Amino acid sequence: MYLYFVKAELSTPCGLPFRTVLTSYYKSKHFKCRTRDPFNDFTSPDQAILCNDSNQSMYCQLLAGLVHRHQVMRLGAVFASALLRATSFLERKWAQLCNDIRTGHLDLSIIDPACRSAMMSILSSPNPDLADEIESICSRPSWKGILCHLWPRAKYIEAVVTGSMAQYIPPLEYYSAGKLPLVCTMYASSECYFGVNLKPICDPAEVAFTLLPNMGYFEFLPLGENGALAMDIDEEEAVPNDRLVDLVNVKVGSYYELVVTTFSGLYRYRIGDVLQVTGFHNQAPQFRFICRRNVVLSVDNDKTNEEDLHRSITTAKKLLEPYNALLVEYTSYADTSSVPGHYVLFWEIQMVDSATSIDAKLLQECCVTVEEELDYVYRQCRSQEKTIGPLEIRVVQPGTFEALMDLFISQGGSINQYKTPRCIKSSTALKLLNSHALASFSSPRDPKWIPLNG
Repeated sequence: MYLYFVKAELSTPCGLPFRTVLTSYYKSKHFKCRTRDPFNDFTSPDQAILCNDSNQSMYCQLLAGLVHRHQVMRLGAVFASALLRATSFLERKWAQLCNDIRTGHLDLSIIDPACRSAMMSILSSPNPDLADEIESICSRPSWKGILCHLWPRAKYIEAVVTGSMAQYIPPLEYYSAGKLPLVCTMYASSECYFGVNLKPICDPAEVAFTLLPNMGYFEFLPLGENGALAMDIDEEEAVPNDRLVDLVNVKVGSYYELVVTTFSGLYRYRIGDVLQVTGFHNQAPQFRFICRRNVVLSVDNDKTNEEDLHRSITTAKKLLEPYNALLVEYTSYADTSSVPGHYVLFWEIQMVDSATSIDAKLLQECCVTVEEELDYVYRQCRSQEKTIGPLEIRVVQPGTFEALMDLFISQGGSINQYKTPRCIKSSTALKLLNSHALASFSSPRDPKWIPLNG
């Protein structure tokens, strides 16, 4: 039971079509005409995968997975976030899904013709016994281990759990009661296929990818000791030849940014991924994925860097000026404690005139303004796919960021070099910020999302 979804196809102003590599693959003959061997036999019909409405697609794929629950050997999705979203969706819809199985009739909310036709062939007849089994499992007070109970023959979960997706490991382990290994098989992007994990059953924290030299020409830009780029190389700057390291000359333990030249025409393209060499398989180096360069926030497919975050907040804080209010300092973090996850901004606001005040509607508009200044992928995930929840601003009391600075200095930071972190990773720092929160405000509506071809 692999949950796959397509994204909307777009076109540039001059009419050139573009779409993600996965959407391109799902709509290609390679996917549609694949052989039905055990590794290509999915519970989901192709029509459900290719449905542009993510809610209808999710409903039909989960329904198909439940109908075939005793045949499922593997669970998965491309990203761990999608699997958790499916679990949350199942918590809300299991009663409807059971009713469909019990009666043999598909819920009327599924209006996509191709989906409806494909699912009616799966719901060929009523199956009250199966519906009762699923109902007894889903109605339990605790959903710990729910994946193992619903799909008892499953051997593992396959999904990307490296980088920003590592934040979803604890909830996945909860829903599987720690009984299903989390398998991360490959390292790839829309630009190029990079490598494979030769030890797929290893612990997620130990995942290393062996690069495949036949996929492209790989070069590496050396980074600092902790993966920080050398200060004299700008992100958009062409890298001098003498700064690049060939595939076979990387050193174990060192950090690099991946640079590729591909068969499709990319020349020394900087992927933006920070990698650490963990060893070699024969002469092919093995890498641990560390993070995306300059990405400070990510919940799903979104990748918000510090520059984009700063620009959006700079625009939003102008709404405070007519009220004699100043944004003193800010930071952020990606809250994935609920599904879908969402961005949280901590704002410390100073009132120039104590006689004035700001109301909730103004802070809500600030939330919307921040969202509408973020990039296209974020707004698509928020408005169309609903894989990201409304952005939240938590206003903290005066002096909070001084206390945050004191915390980091007490942990060994230098007062001369201290900079407010724009994204909080420390649980201790997050606890401090939340303990100083005065109020919380969320976006009252989705940000505007206009297709590029619209």
